[in-house]
Amino acid sequence: MSLGLRQLRLAAVNIDGVLLNDTFSPVIHRFVVGRGGVYTAEVERRIFSQPQHLASAYMAGVVQEPMTAQEVLDAYFVERDAYLRDHPLRVVDGAIEMVRRVRSLGLATVCYGGLGKEHFDRFLGEWAHLFDGPGYVCTNDFRPGIREIATEIFGLSYDEVLFVDDVARVAESARELGVPFIGLPSDFEHSFQRMLMREVGVRHLVDSPHAIDEALMRTVDAEAADGVVWAPVSSDLARV
Repeated sequence: MSLGLRQLRLAAVNIDGVLLNDTFSPVIHRFVVGRGGVYTAEVERRIFSQPQHLASAYMAGVVQEPMTAQEVLDAYFVERDAYLRDHPLRVVDGAIEMVRRVRSLGLATVCYGGLGKEHFDRFLGEWAHLFDGPGYVCTNDFRPGIREIATEIFGLSYDEVLFVDDVARVAESARELGVPFIGLPSDFEHSFQRMLMREVGVRHLVDSPHAIDEALMRTVDAEAADGVVWAPVSSDLARV
């Protein structure tokens, strides 16, 4: 039973970009621009939170070098490994505290993302006890995974699950399903995600996990209970 919360029962938190620092946007930008492509909001829309085979096929059409989808995928991970040597993955400041704060309100928590569980085990295994059910859900085969996580894995209704993500495409799916959502878009200088989230109508945009505090959680919970999580809201009411 949630302590004072009326509606929410689960918080699903994305791993890369929310709990771990964003290492995908810089690499994808470098990959596209470095091969003669133009990096646009549409590029992000068509690549982020897509299954790897779809994202790589799209990237093959964006770059100017002749590449197959598999060649794109292979080259991308080589470049990502090189990037990580200078910009290592790390747990975002305040991320673990945010998960604990959410749990203190009586919610279950689960982590999800497009990479395999070994990614979770390597970087968040120390805190695996803070996540329920399978602990981590790899969504590569059914991205963005909202329906599967909410209804199939946890058996909850859409308005009982809060998703926290850095990608606007996930927000679009959340809006279609009436799922509560908090956006934590990347601060990468070339990122379009904050703009795209605003276009989708995300009501709650935050800059760090620290901002997902009890007050915000209670606000989102009340909106979910009243069925107004995606109701129109003036821009001055959105968190920035």
